Amino acid sequence: MDIVLLLVGGLALLIAGGEFLVRGSVRVAERMGLSPLFIGLTLVGFGTSTPELVTSVQAALVDSPGIAVGNIVGSNIANLLLILGVAALIHPIVVRSSALKRDGVIMVATAALLAAVSVVGMLDRWVGLLFISLLLAYLAYAYLQERTAPSEHTAAFERAAAVEGAVPHLHGRHSRSAAVDITIALGLVIGGLALVVLGGRLLVEGAVDLARGFGISETVIGLTIVAVGTSTPELATSIVAALRKHADVALGNILGSNIYNILGIGGVTALIAPTAVPPEIIRFDNLVMVGVSILVVAVAATGLRIGRREGALLVSAYAVYVAAIWPI
Repeated sequence: MDIVLLLVGGLALLIAGGEFLVRGSVRVAERMGLSPLFIGLTLVGFGTSTPELVTSVQAALVDSPGIAVGNIVGSNIANLLLILGVAALIHPIVVRSSALKRDGVIMVATAALLAAVSVVGMLDRWVGLLFISLLLAYLAYAYLQERTAPSEHTAAFERAAAVEGAVPHLHGRHSRSAAVDITIALGLVIGGLALVVLGGRLLVEGAVDLARGFGISETVIGLTIVAVGTSTPELATSIVAALRKHADVALGNILGSNIYNILGIGGVTALIAPTAVPPEIIRFDNLVMVGVSILVVAVAATGLRIGRREGALLVSAYAVYVAAIWPI
């Protein structure tokens, strides 16, 4: 019972804290006169990745590499199989944006890069610097793309659009005075940070206790329970986009999330607390992540339709994946 409370309570704090952090950061940025495009590509993107980021960093700091790395790899697999599958079950997805197709290639490249650097068995600080540099380059590309060809939205933009669609009034005018509004916004930022830090600690503690109590490896827990839990915001935003029949937004949200997960979360985690990559992830789960990424991008690039039948297959494939790594 204590383990369940730790897991559920930690996840709830992570999600609530992440939303407060996004709302507060966006409001502060608006008061500073930053453009909505810049806010969407940076603050919204990073803010919605806070649950995964805090969880992976805290797991690495307490020497739980299976949870730290498993959370990143498992989240990407869950995004492509489980969340994309659920979104397709709600509304068929047809990708028409050439920018999203290019972002799909970037997603495959980042997945392959993580798999390649993992072969040495360690995510060191040089890996963190490389990943963060690549993320900044990608955001610069996305910003220029949106400025020069606004009709061809990038995955980073669609991810922000998905979040704003799922969180009403994220942007907009505020009737309060600037001083009062900025005070409230800063309070949301500080409170949100406190909640995600506490939530991450509880979630990691619960995951470690679960692994030890039931004799399940931390890597499996990180790849499944922790990964799906921290991906809940992506699930919610993709479902909202699918219900509104915004197929490109739903897919872009997932592509953008996967790029952020590897370059942002993996990069920051490696910088703060260099961590080992579990051998089982190197041998199997990284290959699954790369393979599924290629499959989804191939479908998107050929203009094929991801309908309800394909959505059911994706969800079924995720169930098979979990069954394959879960101890009998």
